[in-house]
Amino acid sequence: MSDQTKAKVSIVIPVYNEEALLRKNILHICEYLRSHDAEYEWEVLLVNDGSQDATAGIANELAGEIDFLSAIHHPSNFGVGQALRFGFANTTGNYVISFEIDLAYDVNHIHELLDAAETSCAKIVLASPYMKGGTINNVPFLRRSLSIWGNRFLSLFAKREYSTLTSMIRLYDGPFIRALKLRGMDLDIMPEMLYKAMILRAKVSEIPGRLDWGPQLEEGLSRFSSTRLVRQTISTILSGFIFRPMLFFVLPGLLVGLLAVYVDLKLVTHFFNELGNLKANGITGEYTLAFSQAYREHSDIFLLGFLATVFAVQMIGFGVLSLQNKRYFEDIYSISSTDIHHLRKARDEARNTK
Repeated sequence: MSDQTKAKVSIVIPVYNEEALLRKNILHICEYLRSHDAEYEWEVLLVNDGSQDATAGIANELAGEIDFLSAIHHPSNFGVGQALRFGFANTTGNYVISFEIDLAYDVNHIHELLDAAETSCAKIVLASPYMKGGTINNVPFLRRSLSIWGNRFLSLFAKREYSTLTSMIRLYDGPFIRALKLRGMDLDIMPEMLYKAMILRAKVSEIPGRLDWGPQLEEGLSRFSSTRLVRQTISTILSGFIFRPMLFFVLPGLLVGLLAVYVDLKLVTHFFNELGNLKANGITGEYTLAFSQAYREHSDIFLLGFLATVFAVQMIGFGVLSLQNKRYFEDIYSISSTDIHHLRKARDEARNTK
């Protein structure tokens, strides 16, 4: 394959306080890329997200040593999402691959992602350790369990067969990801990209991934952070809300609605019991009196039934409104990402012909 026909591949690697493994792992990645120079042209972007250790200096040194590697820096730590957005905006490749510096996913995933993209013509290709053929090794039980169930939760809300929506090891069509309007600042950017790709009817495919924390654990490096774990859990829940906001309101509303129905049936039972007592005492037609006596004796149940009914109606109403707003957003996003782009392109072409 000649240089003129080789596809250009941009590798975006966000880093934060990675002085312990940065040089070793980058050299390993670049050695792998050089072994495939005959197939692809490479571009590696190290995005230093405001590291407070020697990461920035090491990144600059590597950029001076490796001709296809560049280092770009944030003045402070903004989060993984912002680092990826910054990296994507500075890529020029036909394909863009986001990768992690800890090599929890081995470098062979790069070629596997490229093969899958060329075969499927997908705009996004995911490396998933949770699908059939994927593997997970040496990951702590709690971290592993939360990740698996978090991705199942997102998959349920996304109504798609993707087995992972949070992994960073992905390939993107270059022009597509550079044109995608993203807002995520942290890990929430991963499901956001898939959600917006779904809006645009972009094809997304998966390949089996191999997640292994063994190499970094052997070097005594800990990647497990309780703070990050809490952030990921919250991010997963919020991302599920983005995919299906209606369910977050309707499901609780229906559950409380069932409680309201049960309580209301109890109220009716108490009312007729009091009405029967009045009739037994020779008092007839005193519906108001029966109601007041039932209320006096069971005021707590009346209050619970009223509040449950109001809450259920409100939650279901919010669910309907959230569904409507979601559809409005998807329509507006789709229009702004397609029609306006084509109009601007046509306008620019018209100007060039004058």
